[in-house]
Amino acid sequence: MKKTLSQFASLLALALLPALAQAGAIDQLHDFLKNTRSFKADFSQALLAKNGRKPQQSSGTVAVARPGKLRWEIAKPYPQLVVGDGERFWIHDPELQQVTVRKADKALGASPAALLSGSNDLERNFNLREAGDADGLAWVEATPKTGDSGFERVRLGFAGADLQAMELFDSFGQTTLVRFSRIERNPNLPAATFKFTPPAGADVIGE
Repeated sequence: MKKTLSQFASLLALALLPALAQAGAIDQLHDFLKNTRSFKADFSQALLAKNGRKPQQSSGTVAVARPGKLRWEIAKPYPQLVVGDGERFWIHDPELQQVTVRKADKALGASPAALLSGSNDLERNFNLREAGDADGLAWVEATPKTGDSGFERVRLGFAGADLQAMELFDSFGQTTLVRFSRIERNPNLPAATFKFTPPAGADVIGE
Protein backbone atom coordinates (compact mmCIF):
# COMPACT_ATOMS: atom_id res chain seq x y z
CA MET A 1 0.00 0.00 0.00
CA LYS A 2 1.41 3.34 -1.00
CA LYS A 3 1.57 5.85 1.83
CA THR A 4 0.47 9.44 1.19
CA LEU A 5 2.83 12.34 1.69
CA SER A 6 0.77 14.48 4.06
CA GLN A 7 2.54 12.98 7.06
CA PHE A 8 5.96 13.07 5.39
CA ALA A 9 5.45 16.73 4.53
CA SER A 10 4.97 17.48 8.16
CA LEU A 11 8.32 15.87 8.93
CA LEU A 12 10.41 18.38 7.15
CA ALA A 13 11.23 20.28 10.24
CA LEU A 14 13.46 17.47 11.27
CA ALA A 15 15.48 17.51 8.11
CA LEU A 16 18.43 19.44 9.49
CA LEU A 17 19.33 19.58 13.12
CA PRO A 18 22.93 20.10 14.26
CA ALA A 19 25.10 17.50 15.92
CA LEU A 20 24.86 16.89 19.61
CA ALA A 21 27.68 18.71 21.32
CA GLN A 22 28.85 19.48 24.83
CA ALA A 23 26.15 22.16 25.18
CA GLY A 24 23.44 19.47 24.89
CA ALA A 25 21.05 18.40 22.15
CA ILE A 26 18.20 20.70 23.13
CA ASP A 27 20.49 23.74 23.20
CA GLN A 28 21.78 22.71 19.76
CA LEU A 29 18.24 22.50 18.45
CA HIS A 30 17.43 26.02 19.66
CA ASP A 31 20.67 27.28 18.15
CA PHE A 32 19.84 25.64 14.83
CA LEU A 33 16.41 27.27 14.66
CA LYS A 34 17.96 30.63 15.47
CA ASN A 35 20.65 30.44 12.79
CA THR A 36 19.21 28.33 9.96
CA ARG A 37 17.23 30.10 7.25
CA SER A 38 17.06 27.31 4.67
CA PHE A 39 17.97 23.67 4.09
CA LYS A 40 18.37 21.29 1.15
CA ALA A 41 19.14 17.56 1.01
CA ASP A 42 18.52 14.21 -0.65
CA PHE A 43 16.70 11.56 1.36
CA SER A 44 16.02 7.84 1.37
CA GLN A 45 13.05 6.53 3.31
CA ALA A 46 11.67 3.21 4.56
CA LEU A 47 8.22 2.62 6.03
CA LEU A 48 8.08 -0.29 8.49
CA ALA A 49 4.61 -1.72 9.06
CA LYS A 50 3.47 -2.94 12.47
CA ASN A 51 3.02 -6.49 11.13
CA GLY A 52 6.64 -6.67 9.98
CA ARG A 53 5.96 -6.77 6.25
CA LYS A 54 8.75 -5.88 3.82
CA PRO A 55 9.59 -2.15 4.21
CA GLN A 56 8.31 0.28 1.58
CA GLN A 57 11.29 2.13 0.14
CA SER A 58 11.32 5.60 -1.44
CA SER A 59 13.77 8.40 -2.20
CA GLY A 60 13.79 12.02 -3.29
CA THR A 61 14.76 15.56 -2.34
CA VAL A 62 13.74 18.06 0.32
CA ALA A 63 14.05 21.85 0.57
CA VAL A 64 13.01 24.07 3.48
CA ALA A 65 12.92 27.85 3.93
CA ARG A 66 11.79 29.51 7.13
CA PRO A 67 9.15 30.44 7.97
CA GLY A 68 6.76 27.77 6.75
CA LYS A 69 8.04 27.00 3.25
CA LEU A 70 8.98 23.50 2.18
CA ARG A 71 9.20 21.12 -0.74
CA TRP A 72 9.26 17.34 -0.16
CA GLU A 73 9.47 15.45 -3.43
CA ILE A 74 9.50 11.67 -3.79
CA ALA A 75 11.03 10.58 -7.10
CA LYS A 76 11.03 6.78 -6.68
CA PRO A 77 9.19 4.46 -6.79
CA TYR A 78 6.03 6.60 -7.18
CA PRO A 79 6.35 10.35 -7.85
CA GLN A 80 4.62 12.46 -5.20
CA LEU A 81 5.06 16.07 -4.15
CA VAL A 82 4.31 18.29 -1.16
CA VAL A 83 4.78 22.05 -1.43
CA GLY A 84 4.23 24.53 1.40
CA ASP A 85 4.23 28.19 0.31
CA GLY A 86 3.79 29.71 3.76
CA GLU A 87 0.00 29.91 3.47
CA ARG A 88 -1.04 26.52 2.14
CA PHE A 89 0.25 22.98 1.76
CA TRP A 90 -0.31 21.35 -1.63
CA ILE A 91 -0.08 17.54 -1.76
CA HIS A 92 0.05 16.24 -5.33
CA ASP A 93 -0.35 12.58 -6.29
CA PRO A 94 0.21 12.34 -10.07
CA GLU A 95 -0.93 8.71 -10.22
CA LEU A 96 -4.32 9.60 -8.75
CA GLN A 97 -4.41 12.96 -10.57
CA GLN A 98 -5.32 14.49 -7.22
CA VAL A 99 -4.22 17.57 -5.28
CA THR A 100 -5.07 18.01 -1.59
CA VAL A 101 -4.87 21.52 -0.12
CA ARG A 102 -4.56 22.45 3.58
CA LYS A 103 -4.04 25.77 5.30
CA ALA A 104 -0.52 26.04 6.71
CA ASP A 105 -1.59 26.82 10.28
CA LYS A 106 -3.75 23.69 10.38
CA ALA A 107 -1.14 21.53 8.69
CA LEU A 108 1.66 22.57 11.06
CA GLY A 109 0.30 22.91 14.59
CA ALA A 110 2.17 20.42 16.75
CA SER A 111 3.56 18.53 13.76
CA PRO A 112 7.29 17.87 13.28
CA ALA A 113 7.30 20.60 10.62
CA ALA A 114 6.70 23.15 13.36
CA LEU A 115 10.15 22.31 14.73
CA LEU A 116 11.63 24.02 11.69
CA SER A 117 8.99 26.12 10.00
CA GLY A 118 7.07 27.38 13.00
CA SER A 119 7.84 29.35 16.13
CA ASN A 120 11.10 28.94 18.01
CA ASP A 121 9.02 28.39 21.16
CA LEU A 122 9.35 24.62 20.88
CA GLU A 123 8.24 23.78 24.41
CA ARG A 124 4.83 25.24 23.65
CA ASN A 125 3.96 22.22 21.47
CA PHE A 126 6.63 19.61 22.22
CA ASN A 127 8.34 17.83 25.06
CA LEU A 128 12.02 17.59 24.15
CA ARG A 129 14.65 15.34 25.64
CA GLU A 130 18.15 14.15 24.92
CA ALA A 131 17.80 10.47 24.09
CA GLY A 132 21.41 9.33 24.46
CA ASP A 133 23.59 7.34 22.04
CA ALA A 134 22.60 4.23 20.06
CA ASP A 135 23.75 2.56 16.85
CA GLY A 136 26.70 4.90 16.66
CA LEU A 137 24.48 7.99 16.63
CA ALA A 138 23.47 10.65 19.16
CA TRP A 139 19.69 11.05 19.47
CA VAL A 140 17.14 13.77 20.24
CA GLU A 141 13.49 12.92 20.89
CA ALA A 142 10.47 15.22 20.39
CA THR A 143 7.01 14.24 21.68
CA PRO A 144 3.92 16.33 20.80
CA LYS A 145 1.86 17.65 23.70
CA THR A 146 -1.41 17.25 21.78
CA GLY A 147 -2.96 13.94 20.81
CA ASP A 148 -4.10 14.85 17.29
CA SER A 149 -0.74 15.22 15.55
CA GLY A 150 -0.83 11.75 13.95
CA PHE A 151 2.45 10.63 15.51
CA GLU A 152 3.61 9.61 18.95
CA ARG A 153 7.25 10.69 18.87
CA VAL A 154 10.17 11.51 16.60
CA ARG A 155 13.82 10.56 17.12
CA LEU A 156 16.73 12.19 15.31
CA GLY A 157 20.17 10.61 15.05
CA PHE A 158 23.40 12.55 14.53
CA ALA A 159 26.98 11.64 13.61
CA GLY A 160 29.57 14.38 13.78
CA ALA A 161 28.02 17.64 12.55
CA ASP A 162 25.37 16.02 10.39
CA LEU A 163 21.91 14.60 10.84
CA GLN A 164 22.12 10.99 9.64
CA ALA A 165 18.79 9.43 10.64
CA MET A 166 15.22 10.22 11.62
CA GLU A 167 12.65 7.84 13.10
CA LEU A 168 8.95 8.67 13.18
CA PHE A 169 6.62 6.52 15.30
CA ASP A 170 3.04 7.15 14.21
CA SER A 171 -0.28 6.42 15.89
CA PHE A 172 -0.84 3.35 13.65
CA GLY A 173 2.16 1.47 14.99
CA GLN A 174 4.26 2.21 11.90
CA THR A 175 7.83 3.49 11.91
CA THR A 176 9.27 5.71 9.18
CA LEU A 177 13.07 5.73 8.86
CA VAL A 178 14.68 8.59 6.92
CA ARG A 179 18.33 9.08 6.01
CA PHE A 180 19.68 12.38 4.65
CA SER A 181 22.64 13.00 2.35
CA ARG A 182 24.20 15.88 0.37
CA ILE A 183 22.99 18.30 3.05
CA GLU A 184 23.23 22.06 2.46
CA ARG A 185 22.51 24.63 5.18
CA ASN A 186 21.38 28.14 4.23
CA PRO A 187 21.51 27.69 0.44
CA ASN A 188 19.90 30.26 -1.85
CA LEU A 189 16.64 28.64 -2.93
CA PRO A 190 14.67 30.06 -5.91
CA ALA A 191 11.21 31.37 -5.04
CA ALA A 192 9.75 28.94 -7.58
CA THR A 193 10.85 26.06 -5.33
CA PHE A 194 7.89 26.78 -3.05
CA LYS A 195 5.23 27.62 -5.63
CA PHE A 196 2.67 25.14 -6.90
CA THR A 197 -0.07 25.32 -9.51
CA PRO A 198 -2.43 22.34 -9.80
CA PRO A 199 -1.98 20.67 -13.18
CA ALA A 200 -4.83 20.79 -15.66
CA GLY A 201 -7.33 17.99 -15.10
CA ALA A 202 -6.33 17.27 -11.50
CA ASP A 203 -9.03 16.97 -8.83
CA VAL A 204 -8.40 19.60 -6.11
CA ILE A 205 -9.64 18.63 -2.65
CA GLY A 206 -9.65 20.71 0.53
CA GLU A 207 -9.43 24.33 1.48
